[in-house]
Amino acid sequence: MSSKHLKTLAALAALSGAGAALAAGGDVGQAAKQATNWTAIAMFGIFVAATLWITKWAAAKTRSAADFYTAGGGITGFQNGLAIAGDYMSAASFLGISAAVMATGYDGLIYSIGFLVGWPIITFLMAERLRNLGKFTFADVAGYRFKQTPIRAFAASGTLVVVAFYLIAQMVGAGQLIKLLFGLEYWIAVVIVGALMMVYVLFGGMTATTWVQIIKAVLLLCGVSFMAFMVLAQFNFSPEALFAKGVDVKTAIAIAAGKTPEEAAKTGLSIMGPGGFVKDPISAISFGMALMFGTAGLPHILMRFFTVPDAKEARKSVFWATTWIGYFYVLIFIIGFGAITLVLTNPEFADVAKGVIKGGAGTANMAAVLVAKSVGGDVFFGFISAVAFATILAVVAGLTLSGASAVSHDLYATVFKKGKADSAAELRVSRITTLSLGLLAVVLGIAFEKQNIAFMVSLAFAIAASANFPVLFMSVLWKDCTTKGAVIGGFLGLISSVALTVVSPSVWEVTLGNPKGSAWFPYTSPALFSMAIGFVGIWLFSILDRSAQATKERADFAVQQVRSETGLGAAGASGH
Repeated sequence: MSSKHLKTLAALAALSGAGAALAAGGDVGQAAKQATNWTAIAMFGIFVAATLWITKWAAAKTRSAADFYTAGGGITGFQNGLAIAGDYMSAASFLGISAAVMATGYDGLIYSIGFLVGWPIITFLMAERLRNLGKFTFADVAGYRFKQTPIRAFAASGTLVVVAFYLIAQMVGAGQLIKLLFGLEYWIAVVIVGALMMVYVLFGGMTATTWVQIIKAVLLLCGVSFMAFMVLAQFNFSPEALFAKGVDVKTAIAIAAGKTPEEAAKTGLSIMGPGGFVKDPISAISFGMALMFGTAGLPHILMRFFTVPDAKEARKSVFWATTWIGYFYVLIFIIGFGAITLVLTNPEFADVAKGVIKGGAGTANMAAVLVAKSVGGDVFFGFISAVAFATILAVVAGLTLSGASAVSHDLYATVFKKGKADSAAELRVSRITTLSLGLLAVVLGIAFEKQNIAFMVSLAFAIAASANFPVLFMSVLWKDCTTKGAVIGGFLGLISSVALTVVSPSVWEVTLGNPKGSAWFPYTSPALFSMAIGFVGIWLFSILDRSAQATKERADFAVQQVRSETGLGAAGASGH
């Protein structure tokens, strides 16, 4: 191996956990700007032009609040399944999981499995009931038989906290990606994402957002299919040969980082076993629970079930979404190992690799994009860059729409106006909220440039699993659940998940810079504990509630159950 080759391997040793080769170096959080990639910019321009045309077309169809939030309930199950997949296959999935596999090998698959196994929960427990009980937001479902003001206040709080953390992570990821690939300043990249997202949501509403997500899903699935095919083609379509080469490369990295041959061989083999990413069983269970149950509590995903005409199409949506997402995650695993074998051994990426490592969370997730350059040259590199940007844009649009609906539908129309707001006023508040959320996302995206986006994404899932999911689950499936139980238990889950994350090692020590070993909470994810607090809070305060209101709510469960199971009394998306 050449000395340049060895330097590349040594630099990447830090990224792969093989040593602290870059203990000192550069300004962490700063991504090195690359020469302007005109192919990527041209493809990015084509995508933006096409989606703006869709927004113009959708704006003509968006006349009422129902059109704005749920595309008038006119999306088919197949279309909605693709749109859900487009919404769900975010930058964390596309860039983050492939980078996690490149860094920790087989252990990075915990992300894929965690993200995927949330879908059977939605299929069998949620999808049909959501469509039969809901109108615009998940609060319609959770608060079906409860007092509207407290449950809406909780639901809007949970939605906005989840959306805020998810939105910041996407904006930071977008800024770092565009800065690295297109040669733009970070803040300009963030402003571009914010402006485009506001245009899509303000004028096109759910119709435009849905079609942006469908187009992005198709492009992304085609792109990763080609990448995985080309990676396997390098090894005569033998996964075994691909994994064996991955072990050899990791062994070479460990040797380059100064390990003995025996230690290096052990390090190389470690990528085919557990322990590289999650260190103890409690953290593994807690992290897995956050990813699994968080999926069933993400407001921008749940909102998509109100865009279809009936419960049958809602079921069909989940079937198609699960199919595409499962296929995508299998390919991402191959691409992650492709990054080990093609990117880590290519001296051409030495400078990029150093920038990625020094760039922290915002730029460390470039594995998939570099694999694209390895297997398809500059043209395919440009295509994947544009698709990665489209991925972030589509997710950000969906998030903004769910945040806007929480403020306008849950707070303004139901809490402040007591259900008396007209559709035009609600739509106006929603658009004002969209503008505010867009500006807030841009400001926070710039302010959090140097923060680790992985923590923010996992925090969003942990909060959704601890606050939104228990309230949704218990209110729909447990007859003794009351307003007091749902609201107090929900807020306990919300507050405990945020508090435990802040005092965990990943935030308290790594992000906030406190001394090692000083974290109050020893595990990386709070979900196992904060979910339990949420569920116990709902159960305890519900059984202790002996008020006349609670008795009425328990009696109303039978009506809710018939409606949720059969759809009797459920109107189209435009109303109950």
